Amino acid sequence: MRSLSPVLDAKLAHLKSILSDMGSMVVAFSGGVDSTFALRVATDLPGLQVLAVTTDSPTNTDEEITEARSLAREFGAAHHVESVNELDTPGYAQNPINRCYLCKQTLYPLCQRIAVESGFAWVVDGVNTDDLGDYRPGLKAAEELGIRHPLVEAGLDKREIRELSAYYGLRTADRPASPCLSSRFPYGTRIDTQRLGQVAAAEAFMRELGFIELRVRHLGAEARVEVADKELARLDDVGLRQRIVERLSTLGFSQIDISATPLRSGSLNDVIA
Repeated sequence: MRSLSPVLDAKLAHLKSILSDMGSMVVAFSGGVDSTFALRVATDLPGLQVLAVTTDSPTNTDEEITEARSLAREFGAAHHVESVNELDTPGYAQNPINRCYLCKQTLYPLCQRIAVESGFAWVVDGVNTDDLGDYRPGLKAAEELGIRHPLVEAGLDKREIRELSAYYGLRTADRPASPCLSSRFPYGTRIDTQRLGQVAAAEAFMRELGFIELRVRHLGAEARVEVADKELARLDDVGLRQRIVERLSTLGFSQIDISATPLRSGSLNDVIA
């Protein structure tokens, strides 16, 4: 393992102490950067009982579930995958600005039920200190339900979690953020399984073309393709652009906008005052 700065070494030790003191926990595990790091540290601690819980729903992709299974198996963590459908939650499909709150009001109680059935004391997630400064209505649900954020308690931000993930040799260390597929829809745009499938297929195609950090925004009949700044120059290729337009057209989009400005995560929150 590479060496850590004294500050980061102290934060890691603090995190381990926090987790150890819990005794037993269910980890809400998406397979993303943060929850993967939390699960990896937890599974290393002697005497700590850990169960990773992943939800399989229309708002995430088959690839994400496969990756979560692979990571949990790699860590030797007990892992449970539960099928859910947030679209059945009253109000969720209408995509209000508190959509994430409604989502977490569905997913956190599921984790709590599993924790109770398994005799585990806590439910934890991968929220970090950077998340506290963003629009995250799901955090209100976490507070109401007593979900703990050990990475926040240890004072860890996203950059530090990536550095510690690299320290542990995790393949998620440099993985781009990938929020649920519902985040591709402007607030007020109705979400359904067919539209989620369009987004999932469009983004899978973009990844097949070699793009790493991207979003395909669903704007009704229109799709807006956004890629990271470092990948933007590739879209100057006229032939490549044509392939993208042709493929997304077959998915049911009548208009395809390939954005000339780079991806900015959370841009659809700009409408929120």
